[in-house]
Amino acid sequence: MILYPAIDLKDGQAVRLLRGEMSAATVFNDDPAAQARSFAEAGCEWVHLVDLNGAFAGRPVNADAVEAILAAVDLPCQLGGGIRDMATIEAWLGKGLARVILGTVAVEDPDLVRAAARAHPGRIAVGIDARGGRVATKGWAEETDVMATDLAQRFEDAGVAAIIYTDIDRDGAMGGPNVAATEGLARTVSIPVIASGGVSSLDDLRALGATGAIAGAISGRALYDGAIDLGEALAVCRAA
Repeated sequence: MILYPAIDLKDGQAVRLLRGEMSAATVFNDDPAAQARSFAEAGCEWVHLVDLNGAFAGRPVNADAVEAILAAVDLPCQLGGGIRDMATIEAWLGKGLARVILGTVAVEDPDLVRAAARAHPGRIAVGIDARGGRVATKGWAEETDVMATDLAQRFEDAGVAAIIYTDIDRDGAMGGPNVAATEGLARTVSIPVIASGGVSSLDDLRALGATGAIAGAISGRALYDGAIDLGEALAVCRAA
């Protein structure tokens, strides 16, 4: 299981939100590139990036911060937030991102996801963010009637590299991930599923790893707060 340390970008700074509320942002580092370097130096294999402003705006907003991160580390980075057309996908991949995450368009324009996955094998992921099992879009501001498992299954044959599943009610709340829902989703598809939202302890990582079905885990606030020791977390994930 791979640990993906998260850098959520708002107004050029590394922040964490509580349950997706932009008004509940805590700034953890005003130099996101330095934060990425610290993750690289600790031995991380990936970095997970989110353009929070972009998710609401529907277009890239924190491009300067993302490009600074890409210049600062050799680690593969994946980015979500505001990526809703092929031109933006190709622009980001051309700048050196290893993978882009498509969330809102996975609901609104699934054909774009399929086309992107065909054009860029292994470099397209789908972000599924849900409250009570129902998918939310546009920076979690709009809820849909689409069930998370149904959306995941629509892309079973599309060639996407991964699904990032976020339980919104757990995100940033330090209350633990929704292991059962994440495992349930992972067992309905052959696509690797990465857990996001609420990972706040080594035991959380052990629980996700013990399912044998979850390919990765994203953690943000717990790493910044020191609730999880990054070195120990990496060891737990590698053991899983």
